[in-house]
Parts: sequence; C-alpha cells; structure tokens
Amino acid sequence: MHFTINGTLYQVEVDNRVSLLDLLREHLALTGSKKGCDHGQCGACTILINGRRINSCLSLAVMHQDDDITTIEGLGSPEDLHPLQAAFVSHDGYQCGYCTPGQICSAVGMLDELKKGWPSHVSPSLRDVDLNDDEISERMSGNICRCSAYPNIVDAIRDVAAAQA
Repeated sequence: MHFTINGTLYQVEVDNRVSLLDLLREHLALTGSKKGCDHGQCGACTILINGRRINSCLSLAVMHQDDDITTIEGLGSPEDLHPLQAAFVSHDGYQCGYCTPGQICSAVGMLDELKKGWPSHVSPSLRDVDLNDDEISERMSGNICRCSAYPNIVDAIRDVAAAQA
C-alpha cells in the first residue's frame, strides 16, 4: 500500500485490518498521534485527512491510500512551530502533553471549518459564526484533556484565530 503522510510518500505492507493510528505509530514510527482510548472517545489520535480532522483509531489505513494525511509531525518542527503549537506553548495549553497533538490537529481542522463558515451545534446563526468560548468548546468537545488545561487551550486557539482574521 502507499500513503502520502506529511508530504512524504510511504510504501508499506500492512494487513487490511490495521487502523490508521497503528499504521502511523507501529509501522512508520510517527508516534506524535497518541493512542488514548482506542474507541474514538478521547481525541488523542486526531489527525487531518485532506484537511479534515478524524480520529485515526477508528479508521482503517487501507481507506486512506489516496488521501493527504497530516499528523502533528507535519504541522511544524521545533525550529519552526506551527502557530497553534507556539500558542499552546505560550498559553501553557499542553500540561502533560499526551492529548496535545490531537488537540492541535483538531484545532487546525476546526479553524479551517470556521474559515469555511461551517456552523456548529451552538452557533446562534448559520452565517457570521462568532468564535466565542462556547463555540470553541463545542467544536473541540471531541478532544479530552485529563489535566483540565481547557482554559489555556481555548486561549491559545482564540489567539491564533484572531491572528488569522
């Protein structure tokens, strides 16, 4: 099978039953995405597929051979942080760090959804969605932080959103 991950083409022989998360972690040593619950409930494994966020533990690798896959490793580097990575550091939004890769990938996808004008469940209007705390919390609700760094995560996302506006 072949996969394009973080702009690099990989040829890998894996069983058809391997999850995308296991492909990344166990076969390609891309360990930024974390295995939390392995049931799609915590968001630690969130990555981007063609710019949209998904829980990689719930998706079979074979389904994504022709997709553009982006993990936390593809967003930035220690020398050149993605704006959300820098904001998480600046706002202490990473605490223990286990959920951080999934939180950041989810926030990247969420900000893109917002840019496209997609409303959420709490959006008061289908147009002109305002990125307030309730909106951010709703959109990030699929990502759990057991350290409770939520206020810091919201601040980091709000700062990046304001800089992009």
